[in-house]
Amino acid sequence: MTSSDTATSDLGRFGYFGVGATPEQAQEIERLGYGTIWVGGSPPAELSFVEPLLESTSTLKVATGIVNIWTAAAKPVAESFHRINDAYPGRFVLGVGVGHPEAHTEYRKPYEALVSYLDELDEYGVPTNQRVLAAQGPRVLKLSAERAAGAHPANATPEHAAQARAIIGPNALLAPVHNVVLNSDAEEARTIGRAGLAHYFYLSNYVNSWKRLGFTDADVTPPGSDKIIDAVVAHGTPEDIAKRLGEYLTAGANHVAILVYGGPEKVLPTMSELAGPLGLPR
Repeated sequence: MTSSDTATSDLGRFGYFGVGATPEQAQEIERLGYGTIWVGGSPPAELSFVEPLLESTSTLKVATGIVNIWTAAAKPVAESFHRINDAYPGRFVLGVGVGHPEAHTEYRKPYEALVSYLDELDEYGVPTNQRVLAAQGPRVLKLSAERAAGAHPANATPEHAAQARAIIGPNALLAPVHNVVLNSDAEEARTIGRAGLAHYFYLSNYVNSWKRLGFTDADVTPPGSDKIIDAVVAHGTPEDIAKRLGEYLTAGANHVAILVYGGPEKVLPTMSELAGPLGLPR
Protein backbone atom coordinates (compact mmCIF):
# COMPACT_ATOMS: atom_id res chain seq x y z
CA MET A 1 0.00 0.00 0.00
CA THR A 2 1.32 3.44 -0.85
CA SER A 3 0.39 6.71 0.76
CA SER A 4 -1.58 7.67 -2.33
CA ASP A 5 -3.91 4.76 -1.63
CA THR A 6 -4.65 5.76 1.94
CA ALA A 7 -7.49 7.73 3.44
CA THR A 8 -4.83 9.19 5.71
CA SER A 9 -2.84 10.72 2.85
CA ASP A 10 -4.80 13.97 2.93
CA LEU A 11 -4.72 14.84 6.63
CA GLY A 12 -3.28 18.21 5.63
CA ARG A 13 0.20 19.34 6.56
CA PHE A 14 -0.93 20.48 10.02
CA GLY A 15 -3.67 19.62 12.47
CA TYR A 16 -4.76 20.12 16.05
CA PHE A 17 -4.29 17.66 18.91
CA GLY A 18 -6.36 18.04 22.07
CA VAL A 19 -8.84 16.59 24.49
CA GLY A 20 -12.50 17.60 24.49
CA ALA A 21 -12.69 19.57 21.26
CA THR A 22 -16.12 21.08 20.65
CA PRO A 23 -18.01 21.32 17.35
CA GLU A 24 -17.45 25.09 17.44
CA GLN A 25 -13.70 24.61 17.80
CA ALA A 26 -13.75 22.07 14.99
CA GLN A 27 -15.50 24.54 12.69
CA GLU A 28 -12.93 27.23 13.42
CA ILE A 29 -9.98 24.88 13.03
CA GLU A 30 -11.35 23.79 9.67
CA ARG A 31 -11.91 27.42 8.64
CA LEU A 32 -8.31 28.26 9.51
CA GLY A 33 -7.11 25.61 7.05
CA TYR A 34 -6.03 22.79 9.34
CA GLY A 35 -6.72 19.33 7.99
CA THR A 36 -7.30 17.16 11.03
CA ILE A 37 -8.35 17.15 14.67
CA TRP A 38 -6.70 14.47 16.79
CA VAL A 39 -8.83 13.69 19.83
CA GLY A 40 -6.44 12.90 22.66
CA GLY A 41 -6.82 10.71 25.69
CA SER A 42 -7.84 7.05 25.96
CA PRO A 43 -11.49 7.07 24.88
CA PRO A 44 -14.00 4.28 25.49
CA ALA A 45 -14.70 1.73 22.79
CA GLU A 46 -17.88 3.56 21.79
CA LEU A 47 -16.46 6.39 19.67
CA SER A 48 -19.61 8.49 19.31
CA PHE A 49 -17.78 11.55 20.67
CA VAL A 50 -16.20 12.12 17.23
CA GLU A 51 -19.52 12.31 15.41
CA PRO A 52 -20.48 15.88 16.45
CA LEU A 53 -17.06 17.06 15.22
CA LEU A 54 -17.58 15.43 11.84
CA GLU A 55 -21.20 16.56 11.60
CA SER A 56 -20.30 20.20 12.23
CA THR A 57 -17.58 20.29 9.54
CA SER A 58 -17.39 19.38 5.88
CA THR A 59 -13.83 18.28 5.04
CA LEU A 60 -12.00 18.07 8.37
CA LYS A 61 -10.62 14.65 9.30
CA VAL A 62 -11.03 13.42 12.87
CA ALA A 63 -8.57 10.92 14.35
CA THR A 64 -8.27 9.26 17.74
CA GLY A 65 -4.96 9.77 19.49
CA ILE A 66 -5.27 7.12 20.88
CA VAL A 67 -7.71 4.30 21.53
CA ASN A 68 -5.98 2.22 24.20
CA ILE A 69 -5.94 -1.51 23.46
CA TRP A 70 -6.15 -2.42 27.16
CA THR A 71 -9.32 -0.43 27.87
CA ALA A 72 -11.25 -0.51 24.57
CA ALA A 73 -12.04 -3.94 23.12
CA ALA A 74 -11.52 -4.35 19.38
CA LYS A 75 -15.04 -5.51 18.47
CA PRO A 76 -17.00 -2.48 19.80
CA VAL A 77 -14.27 -0.18 18.48
CA ALA A 78 -14.69 -1.74 15.03
CA GLU A 79 -18.48 -1.41 15.25
CA SER A 80 -18.10 2.28 16.09
CA PHE A 81 -15.60 2.73 13.28
CA HIS A 82 -17.91 1.26 10.67
CA ARG A 83 -20.91 3.30 11.82
CA ILE A 84 -18.89 6.52 11.70
CA ASN A 85 -17.15 5.73 8.43
CA ASP A 86 -20.46 4.86 6.76
CA ALA A 87 -21.84 8.25 7.79
CA TYR A 88 -18.67 10.24 7.01
CA PRO A 89 -16.75 8.19 4.43
CA GLY A 90 -12.98 8.50 4.64
CA ARG A 91 -13.02 11.28 7.24
CA PHE A 92 -12.36 9.18 10.35
CA VAL A 93 -8.96 7.74 11.26
CA LEU A 94 -8.60 5.21 14.06
CA GLY A 95 -5.44 5.73 16.10
CA VAL A 96 -4.64 2.86 18.48
CA GLY A 97 -1.81 2.08 20.86
CA VAL A 98 -0.65 0.27 23.97
CA GLY A 99 -0.53 3.26 26.32
CA HIS A 100 1.95 3.21 29.21
CA PRO A 101 3.05 0.30 31.42
CA GLU A 102 2.82 2.53 34.49
CA ALA A 103 -0.91 3.03 33.88
CA HIS A 104 -2.00 -0.58 33.40
CA THR A 105 -1.41 -3.48 35.76
CA GLU A 106 -2.18 -5.89 32.89
CA TYR A 107 0.53 -4.39 30.68
CA ARG A 108 2.21 -7.66 29.66
CA LYS A 109 3.91 -8.37 26.33
CA PRO A 110 2.54 -5.15 24.83
CA TYR A 111 3.88 -5.79 21.33
CA GLU A 112 2.18 -9.17 21.08
CA ALA A 113 -1.02 -7.69 22.51
CA LEU A 114 -0.96 -4.94 19.87
CA VAL A 115 -0.45 -7.47 17.08
CA SER A 116 -3.40 -9.49 18.38
CA TYR A 117 -5.54 -6.35 18.52
CA LEU A 118 -4.67 -5.54 14.91
CA ASP A 119 -5.57 -9.10 13.97
CA GLU A 120 -9.00 -8.51 15.51
CA LEU A 121 -9.42 -5.21 13.66
CA ASP A 122 -8.61 -7.10 10.46
CA GLU A 123 -11.21 -9.71 11.34
CA TYR A 124 -13.83 -7.02 11.91
CA GLY A 125 -13.00 -5.29 8.63
CA VAL A 126 -11.32 -2.07 9.82
CA PRO A 127 -9.22 -1.06 6.80
CA THR A 128 -5.48 -0.70 7.21
CA ASN A 129 -5.50 2.65 5.43
CA GLN A 130 -7.72 4.23 8.08
CA ARG A 131 -5.79 3.26 11.17
CA VAL A 132 -2.51 4.48 12.64
CA LEU A 133 -0.39 3.33 15.56
CA ALA A 134 0.99 5.37 18.42
CA ALA A 135 4.66 4.53 17.87
CA GLN A 136 7.86 5.77 19.49
CA GLY A 137 10.38 2.94 19.26
CA PRO A 138 11.72 1.05 16.24
CA ARG A 139 9.69 -2.13 16.66
CA VAL A 140 6.26 -0.50 16.76
CA LEU A 141 7.27 2.01 14.10
CA LYS A 142 8.02 -0.91 11.79
CA LEU A 143 4.71 -2.51 12.72
CA SER A 144 2.88 0.73 11.93
CA ALA A 145 4.07 0.53 8.34
CA GLU A 146 3.23 -3.16 8.03
CA ARG A 147 -0.19 -3.26 9.71
CA ALA A 148 -1.51 0.32 9.55
CA ALA A 149 -1.26 3.43 7.42
CA GLY A 150 1.62 4.60 9.56
CA ALA A 151 2.76 6.13 12.84
CA HIS A 152 1.60 8.80 15.28
CA PRO A 153 4.50 9.57 17.67
CA ALA A 154 4.24 12.09 20.49
CA ASN A 155 6.75 14.22 22.43
CA ALA A 156 9.27 13.64 19.69
CA THR A 157 11.57 15.86 17.64
CA PRO A 158 12.37 16.38 13.96
CA GLU A 159 15.40 14.13 14.53
CA HIS A 160 13.03 11.40 15.69
CA ALA A 161 10.94 11.98 12.56
CA ALA A 162 13.98 11.43 10.35
CA GLN A 163 14.81 8.19 12.17
CA ALA A 164 11.19 7.07 12.01
CA ARG A 165 11.00 7.74 8.27
CA ALA A 166 14.05 5.58 7.73
CA ILE A 167 12.34 2.74 9.63
CA ILE A 168 8.85 2.96 8.12
CA GLY A 169 9.96 3.56 4.55
CA PRO A 170 8.93 6.21 2.04
CA ASN A 171 5.22 5.46 1.71
CA ALA A 172 3.85 5.06 5.24
CA LEU A 173 2.21 7.96 7.03
CA LEU A 174 4.23 9.80 9.67
CA ALA A 175 2.07 12.15 11.76
CA PRO A 176 3.90 13.28 14.91
CA VAL A 177 2.51 15.48 17.66
CA HIS A 178 4.51 18.54 18.74
CA ASN A 179 3.85 20.68 21.79
CA VAL A 180 3.51 24.44 21.40
CA VAL A 181 3.59 27.45 23.73
CA LEU A 182 2.92 30.76 22.01
CA ASN A 183 5.09 32.94 24.27
CA SER A 184 8.23 34.85 23.41
CA ASP A 185 9.50 34.84 27.01
CA ALA A 186 11.63 31.71 27.02
CA GLU A 187 11.52 31.18 30.78
CA GLU A 188 7.74 31.61 30.94
CA ALA A 189 7.32 29.28 27.97
CA ARG A 190 9.55 26.64 29.55
CA THR A 191 7.58 26.84 32.80
CA ILE A 192 4.35 26.21 30.89
CA GLY A 193 6.02 23.45 28.89
CA ARG A 194 7.32 21.73 32.01
CA ALA A 195 3.84 21.75 33.52
CA GLY A 196 2.45 20.10 30.41
CA LEU A 197 5.23 17.53 30.19
CA ALA A 198 5.57 16.78 33.92
CA HIS A 199 4.02 13.30 33.95
CA TYR A 200 5.86 12.14 30.82
CA PHE A 201 9.16 12.13 32.71
CA TYR A 202 7.72 9.24 34.74
CA LEU A 203 6.67 7.17 31.70
CA SER A 204 9.34 4.76 30.56
CA ASN A 205 8.40 4.62 26.89
CA TYR A 206 8.94 8.36 26.48
CA VAL A 207 12.07 8.45 28.64
CA ASN A 208 13.56 5.58 26.63
CA SER A 209 12.65 7.29 23.37
CA TRP A 210 14.37 10.50 24.47
CA LYS A 211 17.47 8.57 25.50
CA ARG A 212 17.59 6.93 22.06
CA LEU A 213 17.68 10.45 20.64
CA GLY A 214 20.77 11.22 22.72
CA PHE A 215 19.28 12.98 25.74
CA THR A 216 21.06 12.19 29.00
CA ASP A 217 19.80 11.00 32.37
CA ALA A 218 20.17 14.58 33.57
CA ASP A 219 18.02 15.85 30.68
CA VAL A 220 15.18 13.44 31.43
CA THR A 221 15.26 13.71 35.22
CA PRO A 222 12.16 15.64 36.34
CA PRO A 223 11.43 18.45 35.72
CA GLY A 224 13.61 18.15 32.60
CA SER A 225 16.53 20.21 31.36
CA ASP A 226 16.09 23.33 29.28
CA LYS A 227 17.58 21.34 26.40
CA ILE A 228 14.84 18.72 26.35
CA ILE A 229 12.05 21.24 27.00
CA ASP A 230 13.23 23.32 24.06
CA ALA A 231 13.46 20.19 21.90
CA VAL A 232 9.91 18.95 22.50
CA VAL A 233 8.09 22.25 23.12
CA ALA A 234 8.15 24.85 20.35
CA HIS A 235 7.92 28.36 21.78
CA GLY A 236 8.52 31.94 20.75
CA THR A 237 6.76 33.98 18.09
CA PRO A 238 4.31 32.43 15.60
CA GLU A 239 7.11 32.54 13.03
CA ASP A 240 9.55 30.78 15.40
CA ILE A 241 7.03 28.04 16.08
CA ALA A 242 6.08 27.62 12.42
CA LYS A 243 9.76 27.22 11.53
CA ARG A 244 10.16 24.50 14.16
CA LEU A 245 7.04 22.64 13.02
CA GLY A 246 8.20 22.90 9.43
CA GLU A 247 11.39 21.06 10.37
CA TYR A 248 9.27 17.93 10.79
CA LEU A 249 8.11 18.09 7.19
CA THR A 250 11.69 18.52 6.02
CA ALA A 251 12.71 15.55 8.16
CA GLY A 252 10.10 13.29 6.56
CA ALA A 253 6.78 13.80 8.36
CA ASN A 254 3.61 14.06 6.27
CA HIS A 255 1.60 15.89 8.90
CA VAL A 256 2.21 17.55 12.27
CA ALA A 257 -0.44 17.64 14.99
CA ILE A 258 -0.16 20.72 17.23
CA LEU A 259 -0.75 20.33 20.96
CA VAL A 260 -1.23 23.76 22.58
CA TYR A 261 -0.04 24.17 26.16
CA GLY A 262 -1.20 26.91 28.51
CA GLY A 263 -4.89 26.17 28.99
CA PRO A 264 -7.98 25.66 26.81
CA GLU A 265 -8.44 29.39 26.33
CA LYS A 266 -5.12 29.44 24.41
CA VAL A 267 -6.15 26.86 21.81
CA LEU A 268 -7.99 28.87 19.18
CA PRO A 269 -5.90 32.05 19.53
CA THR A 270 -2.72 30.00 19.11
CA MET A 271 -4.04 28.02 16.16
CA SER A 272 -5.21 31.24 14.56
CA GLU A 273 -1.87 33.00 15.06
CA LEU A 274 0.02 30.05 13.58
CA ALA A 275 -2.17 29.59 10.49
CA GLY A 276 -0.54 32.37 8.47
CA PRO A 277 3.11 31.52 9.22
CA LEU A 278 2.34 27.87 8.53
CA GLY A 279 1.06 28.85 5.09
CA LEU A 280 -2.39 27.42 5.55
CA PRO A 281 -5.20 28.24 3.11
CA ARG A 282 -7.85 30.50 4.61
